[in-house]
Amino acid sequence: MKPLFVLLIVYVALLAFGSHTAFDKGNIFAGNIAMAVMLLFTAIGHFKFKTSMAAMIPLFIPAKVQIVILTGVLEILFAIGLGLESTRFYTGIALIIFFIAILPANIYAAKHQINYEDLYKPGPGIKYLWFRIPFQFFLIAWVWYFSIR
Repeated sequence: MKPLFVLLIVYVALLAFGSHTAFDKGNIFAGNIAMAVMLLFTAIGHFKFKTSMAAMIPLFIPAKVQIVILTGVLEILFAIGLGLESTRFYTGIALIIFFIAILPANIYAAKHQINYEDLYKPGPGIKYLWFRIPFQFFLIAWVWYFSIR
């Protein structure tokens, strides 16, 4: 839920205040910068909660903590790529693939009630998927709209 708030607040702020400055670059720019800020926000979690987030990865996959760190680094690189007009299109394609690739980890975490912020507390469980799966598709649509089309 927090990433959704970050995404929307940054987007609305850029649209609302951008028109009053020389910094205004329009709707597409605002959408990409909002996604970039959200990705930087979520990347922080990959480093701060790496052990708990590693538990989201199914047991048969090795090097869980390294995968969590790698995906955090990827999110930072995606944020940079969205901020550069010359790389935005290809970054958008890679980001959509990334969002599809991480969905199974979110399903696994919900199924096993894993709390990605605190491994010692139970997560929300299957009901979380009623938010997470539509949110994942929302993120994919956002990237497609602002970065690819």
